[in-house]
Amino acid sequence: MKRTIVDASQLELTEKVVSIKRVTKVVKGGRNFRFAALVVVGDGNGHVGAGVGKSIEIPEAIRKGKEDAMKHLVTVARDENNSVPHDFIGKFGSASVLLKKSPEGTGLIAGGPARAVLELAGVKNIRTKSLGSNNKQNVVLATIEGLSQLKTPEEVAKLRGKSVAELYD
Repeated sequence: MKRTIVDASQLELTEKVVSIKRVTKVVKGGRNFRFAALVVVGDGNGHVGAGVGKSIEIPEAIRKGKEDAMKHLVTVARDENNSVPHDFIGKFGSASVLLKKSPEGTGLIAGGPARAVLELAGVKNIRTKSLGSNNKQNVVLATIEGLSQLKTPEEVAKLRGKSVAELYD
């Protein structure tokens, strides 16, 4: 997994809570209830991350999730019309998310968890399809995995030792 380390202190990040769920631990004296919050953060300009926080109280779980997400920021490659440079399938666990390049004016066509990630990454024109598992946490992480592995034509040309014009010939 290619993760570009980004200094979160220099970015103006916005957060979006994707899900809050109550988790239970059964102990000798009964049940212990906690909350797990899945939080996505991004600057709307090519940086996005996701994290999970757990706590007895919901606001504390969200805060922990935001801190975790800031530690796992990735840089997203985008093209001139704020779409992805090429089609790609991001995978995490049994969840897969198909990311399809789209022309200007298409808009953001994505389901709930993937939409939150793409909005905060600054992607404006894209079509996505969630394949396999629809577990929210795995869909979010599969989307981020796919976005982090995208390469611009310049990066591909550099890897192959060619110019960008030679790639399209």
